[in-house]
Amino acid sequence: MSNATAMPQSHEEAHEHPGPSTYIKIALVLFVLTALEVLVYEIGHGGVMRALQGTVEPLVVPLLIVLSAAKFALVAMFYMHLKSDGKLLSGIFVFPIILAICLALALIGLFSVVFLLVKR
Repeated sequence: MSNATAMPQSHEEAHEHPGPSTYIKIALVLFVLTALEVLVYEIGHGGVMRALQGTVEPLVVPLLIVLSAAKFALVAMFYMHLKSDGKLLSGIFVFPIILAICLALALIGLFSVVFLLVKR
């Protein structure tokens, strides 16, 4: 009986990881997203482009949340290898995040209603 037939596939054979060029591209995208975050903050609250400050200021927090969520997704998919892992492992990672987002949105809605009722 040969051990070669009883041995499971090695980690490298199970799925293929992206090459260095993919990681460099992802790093550049993360750099651009970070630069956009800084630019959004500087336009909204800093002294850059004062003509746009009134327009961008109410959108600073939502824009920063969207940009940081995009960065988080890229890091989780590529640097944490969730894109190439099995669905079970990805589900174990993603389910609590979805639960936390739903909880945060429910709390925001609850406090918004309470604030509106108290304000009356």
